[in-house]
Amino acid sequence: MEVLIPRCAGLDVHQETIVACVLIGEADESPRSETRTFPTMTRDLFALMTWLESEGVTHIAMESTGIYWKPVYNILEGYFDIALANAQRIKNVPGRKTDVSDAEWIAKLLRVGLIEKSFVPSEDLRELRDLTRLRKKRVGNLTAEKNRIQKMLEASNVKLGTVISDVFGVSGRNLLERLVEQGYVDPDDIEHRVHGNVKRNVARVAESLFGTLNKHQILMIRNCWEHITFLEKSITALDEEIEAHLEPYKEAQQLIQTIPGVSEVTAAAILAEIGVDMEQFPTADHLASWAGVAPGNHESAGKKKYTNAQGKSSYQNRLM
Repeated sequence: MEVLIPRCAGLDVHQETIVACVLIGEADESPRSETRTFPTMTRDLFALMTWLESEGVTHIAMESTGIYWKPVYNILEGYFDIALANAQRIKNVPGRKTDVSDAEWIAKLLRVGLIEKSFVPSEDLRELRDLTRLRKKRVGNLTAEKNRIQKMLEASNVKLGTVISDVFGVSGRNLLERLVEQGYVDPDDIEHRVHGNVKRNVARVAESLFGTLNKHQILMIRNCWEHITFLEKSITALDEEIEAHLEPYKEAQQLIQTIPGVSEVTAAAILAEIGVDMEQFPTADHLASWAGVAPGNHESAGKKKYTNAQGKSSYQNRLM
């Protein structure tokens, strides 16, 4: 096959070691091959970079398995043209599976241009992606804690949720804080703790708070409430960080928000996942395929066969 990259390297990355195979040679000559193994400590990654530079390597390829490739990519980024490959697409020849042969196989594929790059966003977008994904996780945890408190209140026959539409609104929070503090809410104190339309139903609210809460349940609710307080502060701090990271992409964010149903938070998440450079998506269909909203086709002899709707499309596997 035609040699496209005369000075390249394949990396087989693991948790504790990296096997690197360098192939050096022009198209009309047999390439020189050298393989070395490096630990994965930061100093060793810089030693790997120094060795690759001394060999005149211009292109590197490695698999995108797990998270072990990330620190390697972060250090080598900017010094080499790095191809992050889908592991399923560059499997080694069956029966010849070793770390050394894996690294050499990756280098050989890269040398003849048979490795298709996965899309890796720029560093600032990777940071934005980390922030938006963490925010999503925090919001999920927050919802879980609120549901847990609701269940404990119902289990002790505290029917606050039946008389207040949002138990975690202003009025509900004031009552819950008092409940967490002393284990009960004095009926005479309710009117001073509720607002708006809830003031019209003070008697019903007092009746709903009369339950069978014991010390154990109060302890559980207090613990969940403290976690809710932490999560809300964390989400606020994340929102500030996300806003700062979005500053260069404000125009793109506002454009995405013109889509019906897309909020500011959703627009930030979309930007974090796909970036602003649409060159990585040849067509709109490719973007839909990456997002997992385009059904896959598996047809043979004129018959459509079952496909796993949850599986990633082939194009989706190209993008990290």
